[in-house]
Amino acid sequence: MRRRALHQEPEYLPIVRDDVDVRGSIESQLNFCFMSLQKNISLRARCAFTLVELLVVIAIIGILIGMLLPAVQSVREAAKRTGCLNNLKQIGLALQNYHSAHQEFPVGGTGWRGPWSPDETQIAWSAFLLPFLEQDNVFQQLDFDQAFDSVENAAGASAVIEVFVCPSSLRGRELSEGRGPCDYGGMYGERITGPNNPAKGLMLYGKSLSHRDITDGSSNTIIVAEDSDFSDGQWINGLNVFDQAFAINAAPVFENDIRSLHPSGANAAFADGHVQFLSEGLQLETLAAICTRSGGEVVADF
Repeated sequence: MRRRALHQEPEYLPIVRDDVDVRGSIESQLNFCFMSLQKNISLRARCAFTLVELLVVIAIIGILIGMLLPAVQSVREAAKRTGCLNNLKQIGLALQNYHSAHQEFPVGGTGWRGPWSPDETQIAWSAFLLPFLEQDNVFQQLDFDQAFDSVENAAGASAVIEVFVCPSSLRGRELSEGRGPCDYGGMYGERITGPNNPAKGLMLYGKSLSHRDITDGSSNTIIVAEDSDFSDGQWINGLNVFDQAFAINAAPVFENDIRSLHPSGANAAFADGHVQFLSEGLQLETLAAICTRSGGEVVADF
């Protein structure tokens, strides 16, 4: 007997759907494609701007740029002011390291060249700081027995020392009479309350001072401040010291004073090494007090 198969393959029959009209389906698909194409063409035709619409868009963009530009400029200036503060921090640290090495701060200048002293070398405090600012190669090119503008010092003096250049300075890295620029000056004293004779500051000609000489307190005594608007500022030239005579940023062009191109004030480094932004609105009595080393003034918060 033949055994009956345990598993039988199922039989599949073609299914015929009477309710499907193949021809009608194709026509409906073609109609749909045609309508979509017409819609796309219509949309593309409307993508173009009219002249009035274009002018409105341009006006809106101009207004947005006008609103954003001051904000961008403000951010850029804030970054420049921070860079300037960092310069002064490095200078302030270099001054502290110089004091630790020599038990005194550098002289403001080796001498002032005037009508009665035409042979003075007039080398500035900033030149003495070079080894403490990682600029020993430039320092080795200088002859401190020769004048700042001597032929012997010409090569070294032409170096641009970045830490002496304020980022907001208009002249930037441009040389002054062939010598590297300096936007910072040593504090020689003040002429706000009276003559600066004898000099009341920390940076004097031909004389070095130390922390012992600051009876007003190192944290209340400026040692270096901005003067980025002084066109003749040179880091080797001993003229980059000043006695303050005007409010901050208020001095005439010919004066060497605390001033900057930062809005509302200028930066300064104090004898204890800290740096601070000084407002243009600082009271003159307070400004005069922080420019002296031993005036005996009582200084409030500033």
